[in-house]
Amino acid sequence: MEDFTKIIEVAKECQGKVIVPLAESPEALEAVKMAMDEGWLHGGVLIGNLEKVRKIAEEINLDLAAFELIEMTDPLEAANHAIVLLNQGKGNFLLKGLIDTKYYMKAILNKEHGLVPEGNLLSHIVLMQVPGYHKLLGISDVAVNIYPTLDQKKQMIENAVGVFHKLGVERPKVAIMAPVEKVNPKIESTVHAGELVKYYKDRDDMIVEGPFDLYIAVSKHAAEEKGVKGEVCGDADIMLFPNLDAANPVYKVMNQFIPGNKCAAIVAGAKIPAILPSRADSSETKKLSIALSAFLTA
Repeated sequence: MEDFTKIIEVAKECQGKVIVPLAESPEALEAVKMAMDEGWLHGGVLIGNLEKVRKIAEEINLDLAAFELIEMTDPLEAANHAIVLLNQGKGNFLLKGLIDTKYYMKAILNKEHGLVPEGNLLSHIVLMQVPGYHKLLGISDVAVNIYPTLDQKKQMIENAVGVFHKLGVERPKVAIMAPVEKVNPKIESTVHAGELVKYYKDRDDMIVEGPFDLYIAVSKHAAEEKGVKGEVCGDADIMLFPNLDAANPVYKVMNQFIPGNKCAAIVAGAKIPAILPSRADSSETKKLSIALSAFLTA
């Protein structure tokens, strides 16, 4: 999949519904309006300070007729109620509004809601359309897992590969990222990479290689120059970074300094996708995240 075209087409066909806890967020409501205008969204539920929600909606010309409006200002109560409504079929996916991430994630992880299967790990996945790269590129984890263990990285790979399977990629190519391309006992990320490659070597639903630096993962020429061979070299579908310190800056640098870079982001590992945008993310990113969520729940 070269770009977001197919994702957008499917999103238009299914027209999912979104539930937004603490919806009094100008950026979130702007994204909702953009998705409504594009035909990717068919209403949903807005929970929060309704006076503020109506004021923002009026300012951006968002028609609230397609939404159920619920007055609720306590963040954790709003997040929990959003998931109750989700389980009742009032929406297909979640979009974080003006709510602290800890309350949003706490509600998603609440075992009483049954949203996260036993033993599953939630992980953040960014899907990028990078100018100059020949297909959509996945990055994990830029927001949720801080210093994942080896076992957690396995679950992060499963989550990301699961998303790419739904995107129609039969054998996603996963690059395990590190600062160097050889296993070094003093660099944990390379040790983990070696273990992950061994663990997944017999899988026929994915290809896992590494340790790779960024050059090797996305450039065949760089791989040749460094003498590194593999099916993933220069053709990665997914880049799994060693920790938040590595992944988050890469994501933000690409967004900030690459003109025309487009991305969508979700939290995977639950029964439904949840959109966890940064407050600094553009409305375009949030809009495409809605399209991706609609696609994944179609």
